[in-house]
Amino acid sequence: MTILVTGGAGYIGSVMVDQLLDSGEPVVLLDDLSRGHRGAVDEGLPFYDGRTGDRELVSRICREHDIESCIHFAALAYVGESVAEPKRYFENNVEQGIALLDALMAAGVRRFVFSSTCATYGEPVRIPIDEEHPQQPTNPYGWSKLICEKILEAYDHAYGLKYVALRYFNASGATERRGEHHEPETHLIPNVLLAAMGKLPFVSVFGDQYPTPDGTAIRDYIHVADLCTAHSMALDHLRRGGNSASLNLGTGQGYSVMEVIEAARRVTGSRIETRIEPARPGDPSRLVAAAEKAKKVLGWQAEWSDIETILCTAWNWHQAHPDGYL
Repeated sequence: MTILVTGGAGYIGSVMVDQLLDSGEPVVLLDDLSRGHRGAVDEGLPFYDGRTGDRELVSRICREHDIESCIHFAALAYVGESVAEPKRYFENNVEQGIALLDALMAAGVRRFVFSSTCATYGEPVRIPIDEEHPQQPTNPYGWSKLICEKILEAYDHAYGLKYVALRYFNASGATERRGEHHEPETHLIPNVLLAAMGKLPFVSVFGDQYPTPDGTAIRDYIHVADLCTAHSMALDHLRRGGNSASLNLGTGQGYSVMEVIEAARRVTGSRIETRIEPARPGDPSRLVAAAEKAKKVLGWQAEWSDIETILCTAWNWHQAHPDGYL
């Protein structure tokens, strides 16, 4: 019995694949490589270059590999891009997500771990944000993930599909083998480290007039290895017959953009120049998790997610892979 990992050539998906293999789980990867990297997939692993919305392909994978569950990472995930191109986000994240679910269920797969996001909450009305917080996204990316959560809830009630939706806060950090490489790169930590390496002339700080102590946006950063451990625990929960659930993954500790940059200066010993830019449309001012429910339901808690460890692991990976996966 095999686990299908969609988006397995991406940043989080590739770390997930490594963790599953290390624990003895058989895996098969599906990725269209639009945002992932073939170099993040080890030779010899069963890999399909294709879209999650290709029902015929997903059905064939399920037949050929006896799929028993799916961990679904494949999605577009840039907030700004989603504001400019909402059609693309709803087609890729929602329409293809429905096709994936339907193909899986037709093959008898009833366990599904879903990569969701804190962007489903929108601008917070209270901090930290728990799972009962109102969900009112401020951008199409957040809406696309919330719609998928609602579809999963409906499919559970109607068809018996059991799922865990994991609402990430800010995925970050690296393992020895896998790190963050996007084109274009929009995430703060890799851009800060690319500036420290001299590959960028400065780090853009999007907005300095937020209602926060230093005026820059505050985020809850969580190490990618901690995220993937939560996915494994979520799958174990479903295998034990656990109920469907939606859970936050975060640390409860927020850092502003400038605090992250200062920490990166300490870790790298680099000056790291900054430039203030206009705030990006759809970016909330503060996103910090309450993650007690994940501990209660899964027994999970973050172990690698202090900001210094996150930055050190990412810095080590970028230095060892100065051109990413190219």
